Amino acid sequence: MKPLSQIIDELYGEKGTKKRNDFDKGYEAFKIGALIHEARLEKGLTQDQLAKKCGTNKAAISKIENNIKDFRISTLQNIIEAGLGGRLNLSITL
Repeated sequence: MKPLSQIIDELYGEKGTKKRNDFDKGYEAFKIGALIHEARLEKGLTQDQLAKKCGTNKAAISKIENNIKDFRISTLQNIIEAGLGGRLNLSITL
């Protein structure tokens, strides 16, 4: 059995290659949508309820959760703070 990191290296190349960078970028966007989805369910909210709390619509929440739509940091912050009652923390890793 291979570790996930080895499988990713084999499929997408090593870190620093274009194919791997594209994969990593897509994964991060997917992860944000998955985190919002998980937090929404934890709060017991539907997409429509979350949308109303943060002043957007259900379609926008769905697109973010399913990684279909690019969004601004201010939109993400509004969903997390106004919609979910949380706090957005960002970090940069070099």
